[in-house]
Amino acid sequence: MRALVTGTATLALLLGGLAQASVAQSSVAQSSVTEAAVAPVELGSAPLASTGYILASGPDGLVSREAHALATLGVAGVSLSAHGNTVGSIDGRLAATAHAHGLRAELLLSNYSNRLGDFDPRAAARLLRRPANIQKVAGRLAADVATQGWDGIQVDLESLTTKDADGLLALVSALQSTMAPEKTVSIAVMASDTASAYAARGYRLPELGAVVDTLALMTYDQHGPWSGPGPIGALAWQRRSIAVVTSVVPAAKVDLGVAGYGHTWPRGRDGRTVTDAQARRLVARDGARARWRNGPGEWTARLSDGTRMWWSDGRSIALRQQLATELGLHGIALWRLGSADPLA
Repeated sequence: MRALVTGTATLALLLGGLAQASVAQSSVAQSSVTEAAVAPVELGSAPLASTGYILASGPDGLVSREAHALATLGVAGVSLSAHGNTVGSIDGRLAATAHAHGLRAELLLSNYSNRLGDFDPRAAARLLRRPANIQKVAGRLAADVATQGWDGIQVDLESLTTKDADGLLALVSALQSTMAPEKTVSIAVMASDTASAYAARGYRLPELGAVVDTLALMTYDQHGPWSGPGPIGALAWQRRSIAVVTSVVPAAKVDLGVAGYGHTWPRGRDGRTVTDAQARRLVARDGARARWRNGPGEWTARLSDGTRMWWSDGRSIALRQQLATELGLHGIALWRLGSADPLA
């Protein structure tokens, strides 16, 4: 997922519990935000599906802590090779941990490159524009799913172009036909509020929506260290992005991506990604004031050195749960466990 760049990748939330978290946090809107002031995000028996992403190196204890609030654990995962013809290795540890807690376990395929510190469009092109590579990678992933006990695959290939569109559709189709019928195929899609932008990024939404079981719309990283300061994923932008997708894909197949992290924009330096807890600590140590912005549905602050900050926390998630419920979506997809506020 795009958030992998900052460290990119899907949670249904209980309205009543989240409303309590929202009230608990609203009292700190005009003061320094501390960890003690923030109530855990209460999830659980929600009508929406709930997916939480975790890094492949994530500890079993983190899954144990958050499992009560989840339906699916998305594990990021396996990376595409630079040549686009194979994927890295992974064991089934987190799949087994998820199953021990009654969760589904999805394995994420990504073209994120540690060498580049970003998603690798050339690796994706070498996969998606070569049918032989598509079949080889689909076969390898299907074998891992079968032998390691995964419940499905999520395709998270980013920084694509229109030239990759046919291959992306071919890949998800190959996974559906290669894996056992009970296994699922989902796709993570970079969000935009225009149909032309989805097409330019290689997403043929109507056809993809017909093939995949679910579509996780990454409605975060609207702004980041690569851009000027702004919300991680403002509510209005998310609503517009969803509207474009659900005009051609059934809403019941769409997961609303939610950020559990923030970004910083220092003057004259590169910004960085921060967890929710880190964002509050930075504000508290600086003696700055964190302000809740009702429109975007996120927190923002300006530090004494001029650093701008935005972050999406439990209060933000509550509003996204309400939005997903209002729009009849399949669920909410949270990036990521260990970065977002703990789930009550």
